[in-house]
Amino acid sequence: MTMTDLRQHLLEGGVIPALPLALDSSRRLSPDHQRAIIRYYVAAGCSGIAAAVHSTQFAIRSPEHNLLRPVLELASEAIDEALLRAPRNFVKIAGVCGHTNQALEEARLCRSLGYHAALVSMAAWKTGSEAEILDHCRRVAEIIPIIGFQLQTAVGGREFSVSFWEQFVRIDNLVAIKVAPFNRFQTLDVVRALAGSGRTDVALYTGNDDNIVVDLLTPFSFGTGDGARRLWFSGGLLGHWGVWTHAAVALFQRIMKERGLSALDPSLLTTAAQVTDMNAALFDPAHGFSGCIPGILEVLRRQGLVPTNLCLDPSEVLSPGQAEELDRVCAAYPHLTDDGFIAEHLASWRSG
Repeated sequence: MTMTDLRQHLLEGGVIPALPLALDSSRRLSPDHQRAIIRYYVAAGCSGIAAAVHSTQFAIRSPEHNLLRPVLELASEAIDEALLRAPRNFVKIAGVCGHTNQALEEARLCRSLGYHAALVSMAAWKTGSEAEILDHCRRVAEIIPIIGFQLQTAVGGREFSVSFWEQFVRIDNLVAIKVAPFNRFQTLDVVRALAGSGRTDVALYTGNDDNIVVDLLTPFSFGTGDGARRLWFSGGLLGHWGVWTHAAVALFQRIMKERGLSALDPSLLTTAAQVTDMNAALFDPAHGFSGCIPGILEVLRRQGLVPTNLCLDPSEVLSPGQAEELDRVCAAYPHLTDDGFIAEHLASWRSG
């Protein structure tokens, strides 16, 4: 995929799930289940997949597990294999973490394995200056096109100034920004910075799992030196979309159609609240998001896509009452789940 094709594909928008990690009862990677998840996402109609990100568990990088290359390699090959059956544009994104030396090494690995862009985490920079972080991102962008990442502070992100984002959006090899502060004020900081830059080749993707539908429905308008500028989120790059993905694609397509109409169907705002309610059960904000990754895995386990809801860290488990909350939202909003779609295709995804 050329840089022009990559930019166009991201601007056209779509559903990009964050890839969960499939582990067996011994907490070892289960390649067959990992491939099944990827086949599910491709069959569901996603426009890309993000691997080696939060949902994939940052611990894959630790020496005791040493899973970064195996997971990235498996995911890249499984995506290519799935697309052979129905070729289309599809973006492969890999998370890049750590300080500069680690991030550059990971960026080179991602590029060598066929990934098109790197989602750059800045969570490791707790005390560095904004100038240092900008330089860090520019250096990664010299190796591979980058997607910026505004991460909520509750799970390790850092709040940046408006000036930071005004400079960040001018990085040459920037192709998109994942906006995920779970905070409307900070969301506006990024969108306003991009509007003021005048750039039309950088896509915005919501990572606000607590506000997915409203982000996608909102036309953001800001005054600039060249007059009013209107921006939309092109799509979403979301942990929430790692489950119920077929239904998420259908909802995304409906939202895209609504954006072209003169009047909004108010039932979409009801759906927006329902999706947020589902995310509360999935991401576990009631316990500081501690059950987020196990929650994703539990849904996939119930559907037969993974064998367990285990994480590499034994302390990461479902929170008290979280399983019951998942029961509740699945029963309350069956139109936002996709158990039937998975049941119909699961045998072929597991055996293909």
